Amino acid sequence: MMSVACIGEAMIELSLVGNNAQVGVAGDTLNTAIYLHRAAPNIQVDFITCLGDDPFSSRICDFISVQGIGAAAVRKIAGASPGLYAIATTPEGERSFTYWRSNAAARQLFADHDFSLLERYDAVYLSGISLAILPHDIRLALIDHLKTSSLRVIYDSNYRPRLWDSIDNARSVTAAMWTRADIALPSIDDEMLLFDETADQVTARFAKHKGQGALKRGPKGPLSIGQAVPQSYRHAPYVIDTTAAGDSFNGGYLAALLTGKTQSEALMAGHALAAVVIQHRGAIIPE
Repeated sequence: MMSVACIGEAMIELSLVGNNAQVGVAGDTLNTAIYLHRAAPNIQVDFITCLGDDPFSSRICDFISVQGIGAAAVRKIAGASPGLYAIATTPEGERSFTYWRSNAAARQLFADHDFSLLERYDAVYLSGISLAILPHDIRLALIDHLKTSSLRVIYDSNYRPRLWDSIDNARSVTAAMWTRADIALPSIDDEMLLFDETADQVTARFAKHKGQGALKRGPKGPLSIGQAVPQSYRHAPYVIDTTAAGDSFNGGYLAALLTGKTQSEALMAGHALAAVVIQHRGAIIPE
């Protein structure tokens, strides 16, 4: 059985609806892990993070397990607690986030510089958020490990400026990850913002990528990386909440690609899943 480790932060999610809030669990790489598992249950998907010993950490750990995601690699730290974020959504479905995560347990991930557990897997998936929350020396050590590993590396830059200690570090780390990534899953808006490039410049840069993947472009649909795939994509009939649109695309795309589907089929699968997810509120929709 193929095994994939998804690395990152799991958080408590508050989704604001009028004067009320729905409480859930989410995090960009966790969202992808869940959608990957749902679409390809024959792939073993584990989540690697750090949590605390508080009730909210227990809630997150239970949620991960209920979703069918392996939690054996979740490290629990005494006295620590998870991060929290709130989502406010406009009538058009666009969302804004407020975070409380500066002391989250996940920031202690790989604090011992031991990355050996990654070698148990066939592939690892991580994002710019996974790296942004870590101290810079840990980021560099993890990248150095991945450079010498035979692991299949999957990366989404998922750029969030406020999480990074500097734009120079964000750029250098992201560039290093694109050089290493076997499967690249960037979003065009993130790359334009991070590297101060036009859409055409981003597209031209990823046209030279040595691996494969998808350049996500929202309702326009993904642009194939690694091989030319001319095809069109249907828009979602309506949009309620674009939270996890990119994360769910990644899950659907990877589920198809890692189970032997063609690049064209994988792109369609990712886009179709994201189109369903944005018709619901919150990051993880009901099965």
